[in-house]
Amino acid sequence: MSKNQNKTGSYSFFNCIEKNFDKAARFISIEKGLLEQIKACNSVYRMHFPVKIGKEVKVIEAYRVQHSHHKLPCKGGIRYSMKVNQDEIMTLAALMTYKCAIVDVPFGGAKGGIKIDPQTISSENIEKITRRYTSELIKKNFIGPGIDVPAPDYGTGEKEMSWIFDTFLSLRSGDVDALACVTGKPISQGGVRGRKEATGLGVFYGIRELCHVKEEMYSVGLDVGLVGKKIIIQGLGNVGYHAASFFHESGAIIIALAEREGAIYNKKGLNVSKVFLHLKNNGSILNFPEAKNIENTEKALELECDILIPAALENVIHKNNANRIKAKIIGEAANGPITPEADEILDKKGVIIVPDIYLNAGGVTVSYFEWLKNLSHVRYGRMEKKFRENVNAEFLKVIETICKKKISIEEKKMILRGPREIDLVRSGLEDTMINGFHKIRDIKKSLKIENMRTAAFVLSINKIIDSYEKLGIFP
Repeated sequence: MSKNQNKTGSYSFFNCIEKNFDKAARFISIEKGLLEQIKACNSVYRMHFPVKIGKEVKVIEAYRVQHSHHKLPCKGGIRYSMKVNQDEIMTLAALMTYKCAIVDVPFGGAKGGIKIDPQTISSENIEKITRRYTSELIKKNFIGPGIDVPAPDYGTGEKEMSWIFDTFLSLRSGDVDALACVTGKPISQGGVRGRKEATGLGVFYGIRELCHVKEEMYSVGLDVGLVGKKIIIQGLGNVGYHAASFFHESGAIIIALAEREGAIYNKKGLNVSKVFLHLKNNGSILNFPEAKNIENTEKALELECDILIPAALENVIHKNNANRIKAKIIGEAANGPITPEADEILDKKGVIIVPDIYLNAGGVTVSYFEWLKNLSHVRYGRMEKKFRENVNAEFLKVIETICKKKISIEEKKMILRGPREIDLVRSGLEDTMINGFHKIRDIKKSLKIENMRTAAFVLSINKIIDSYEKLGIFP
């Protein structure tokens, strides 16, 4: 039995992360005690609280884990799922720490979870549970703009984040920075434009940057660029859908999409917007008119393709199917979709794996932008948009005078437009993902590390070590 498995044979997700951490630690010369401090979860809050649902009182199990306090506030989503457990939440909190360090977002990692099935509970009762959970966090000082800032995750969204903010404000009346206690809020409640698609867009930027590097593409026998690349995406939730849309728009060919109930395949490519409309109308992607059904969703992962994007659950690629994976690049849009045993098999096959602790950092990056917006109390672009338009207009006049030629109305519109909030957010996200990729690649090359995952952990751990040392906690 693998040391990453418990007595029942199921994986300890946290032990898998520890194994990846230990691989990276071999490339770092630092006192063992500091490495142990970085690896450990600082605070684990497990709670049970009663909520009246209908005529019954239900006891709800919930968690909030703060993995690292090397930077404050802590940051991480809240998920609603019957699979929520302490091991999962600890692992996701740890991933958040490493993720934030890689993309230079000054947060410690955290994560929360409530063990409920949001599909079987009314919106009214989900609100009760969310508000009670928030009040429990406030009691123990596990939430606040400078302490711990939650965000959406699996099973949650803008609505739940609004309830969290409203509950926090009601119990912390007069806190001028209360909006910054949670991110992923609706725009009307201090949210930021571009947050919803941020994780999927970050996945796109990361894979696109990899595909622009000749050396990397030639190593797996592919041409440079995304155009014409055959892509399979597993999971058509928020992350998978937006990633698929951006890849499709860039000229890549989405040959298969997989969901829980099965998958659909068309070697000539699928129109993502049409598939999503079909899903919305029918409750399933199956029986899409322009595709062939694949009953076993796992089989879709084994189809011939250039890029495979697991964007749903953990451990979907494991030792039993890793040898059958034909993709040349795997982009981990989900957290922990590849087990350590599968990782080793894929490494030996020469597959490029773009790791989750880098690739799905788009969400926390844009959450950081939202947090900054809430603390500054001003919308991005508000102070400079008109100024930039006026400056651009003056430039146009000069150009037209010098060239003695009028610029068309359409061209003027394009040149004159000042930056909107979404332009600035996407620009910041793109720059963050590009820089993160090259920092990981530089470490991989300089230390002669075999894969991107270990290089990403080395980069992250070194940044956290630097934070501790600069704080003076460790000489």
